[in-house]
Amino acid sequence: MHPTATDAETAAQTPINLHNLGRVRVLQALADHPRLSRAELVRRTGLARATVASVVFDLIAAGALRETAEAAPSAQRTGRPPQLVSLEPDAAYAVGLDVGHDHVRAILTDVVGTARWDRSEAIAVDDDPERALDTAVRLIAAAIDDTGIPPQKILGLGLGIACPVDKTTGGLQAEGIMPGWVGTHPADELAARTGLPTQIINDANAGVLAERRFGAARTCTNVVYVRLAAGIGAGMMSDGRMLLGHLGLAGELGHVTVEPNGALCRCGSRGCLETVASPTAIAALLSRSWNQPITSADLPDLLRRADRGTLRAVEDAGEAVGRALSAAVSLLNPQLVVIGGDLAEAGDALLEPIRRTLRRGTMGSLHQRLRIVPSTLGDSAGALGAAALVLEGVPERLGLDLPARSDIR
Repeated sequence: MHPTATDAETAAQTPINLHNLGRVRVLQALADHPRLSRAELVRRTGLARATVASVVFDLIAAGALRETAEAAPSAQRTGRPPQLVSLEPDAAYAVGLDVGHDHVRAILTDVVGTARWDRSEAIAVDDDPERALDTAVRLIAAAIDDTGIPPQKILGLGLGIACPVDKTTGGLQAEGIMPGWVGTHPADELAARTGLPTQIINDANAGVLAERRFGAARTCTNVVYVRLAAGIGAGMMSDGRMLLGHLGLAGELGHVTVEPNGALCRCGSRGCLETVASPTAIAALLSRSWNQPITSADLPDLLRRADRGTLRAVEDAGEAVGRALSAAVSLLNPQLVVIGGDLAEAGDALLEPIRRTLRRGTMGSLHQRLRIVPSTLGDSAGALGAAALVLEGVPERLGLDLPARSDIR
């Protein structure tokens, strides 16, 4: 005899399932707001006070939450300070990979995003996926060995890569950008080689996820993150939801034409933003101008010395970024633009031309309250965002998988 729909609905509402739902809600609230009192958890979850108390007790016993007293000056409070609840950092871990055009970086974080291990290796990536993946696997193994973290506590692996990612297949749109990776599915390969569930994301989308969760955009729900590195891309959020587009290819700002008769881009077009505003492009411009080899690694020192030619090249790059961003700002109306990647180290030499160009290129109502700020995460944003892709699943994973209080001995 098969259960009726009513039987199934009743089964779904058993106390243990309701309790698990409560655990997920509490964990989600604490993922969004790191330290909350029980009263705040009641408001944010919509659960009854008794349910919150039971769930919190359960999750503390299971090692998923911790409790601390709120710190406050004694003059401002008398009596016992309220107890605040937060995620237990060691409850779970995530690995994030940042695969750029010229490096592979691995980071292992705890459940609140604190890096416990972080290492990068400089290698040429675009034409050699096997070497890049071998490097990634070796770094992940070193992270686990060096930290001694039990592999079963690592929830998964996030892979951020400097290439458009098809959200429907996980494949790469690598033609002209990372030519050696055409036809590859690196997430599947890494999952098979590491045994970790693996998710893949474009590096700029990883950047906006990191800034929203850990960095400059923590209080913002409408944000554009621009990564100015060897490749240029944008990650975008609207009302807290990432904008990926039909296939997941939205945000390819580096391949927006800013100079119609400009240099040929590796994507096959001319005058793309990447040919003007990437550190590689700026270094190449200075090399031609000075008739001596300049690399992107030289730019920070040249900027510290306030070299006039470098400052002018960065100013021109900032204006080009501002032109490309004007359309994005007009379409998306963000409250914040975060500038990340290697070139963000230029500071106001880059940001002021971007701001000035955006003021000229957008309606006053769009830019008057728009803030344009540097990344607070620097070159860690890509790897942290890849790890955050895994950490987004923490509430459900811990809420549903941890043993119930009655099972804890």
